[in-house]
Amino acid sequence: MVRPLVLTQTTTRVLEPSDLGAALAVLESEPVTNAFVASRVQVAGLDPWRLGGEMWGWYADGRLRSLCYSGANLVPICAGPEAVRAFADRARRAGRRCSSIVGPADPTAQLWRLLEPSWGPARDVRANQPLMVTEQVPDDIEPDPHVRRIRKDEMEVIMPACVAMFTEEVGISPMAGDGGLLYQARVAELVSAGRSFARIEDGRVVFKAEIGAATTDACQIQGVWVDPEFRGRGLSETGMAAVLRYALADVAPVVSLYVNDYNTAARASYRRVGFREVGAFMSVLF
Repeated sequence: MVRPLVLTQTTTRVLEPSDLGAALAVLESEPVTNAFVASRVQVAGLDPWRLGGEMWGWYADGRLRSLCYSGANLVPICAGPEAVRAFADRARRAGRRCSSIVGPADPTAQLWRLLEPSWGPARDVRANQPLMVTEQVPDDIEPDPHVRRIRKDEMEVIMPACVAMFTEEVGISPMAGDGGLLYQARVAELVSAGRSFARIEDGRVVFKAEIGAATTDACQIQGVWVDPEFRGRGLSETGMAAVLRYALADVAPVVSLYVNDYNTAARASYRRVGFREVGAFMSVLF
């Protein structure tokens, strides 16, 4: 018996505010992986001006199946091979406007393979960034009692540490281009939301981290940094335990982060605090 060929009707378009419910359903299907984009959509909706970019939707048989956030980052979401090809076609036609492509490793790798001939070369490609999660504060590590939320009047204290972390991690200063206005605004946003944490000694930040994305289902820690003079003293572990305590008590029941695979010291530190690897991200930096 020969089965008839089934043709699937697909289409891709920019989502509108009226598509919010369907977009959230896609995002919430993988709450940990999609925490970054979901947190922004929950706050800003789908209006491009408020969201900071467009949300592209890929439909199969009239149903929204996949998304791609196109703003400062290009982020494929719940995207299979056919959706990735559609998003790559749209991105290629629009031209590169983002500073990075980031997302789950497999679809991001496929997206980059399709875009590299027209968008390449990249400044850096980080093909394997383990995604780690935990749901509890470790029993055997005492949270650092000196790690606390940063106050709004402490922006001048926290900014040098934020700039140092970003420069060390990304390879360029966030103060380049617009003089750091966008970066300072993002840091101020996290401070105002109560999601910036640090240990400060004599007016100097020796450990810091932020909860960069937060939904009711999951949150994501970012920007973990220890002053080079204080490294090797266990501050990253006790500091992370303290941030975990805040995050699990006040934000979400699952805490995640992703880290470069070659950063073996950080991966070991996160494992000691109780994080386990559940997947991988990939980043392409321009």
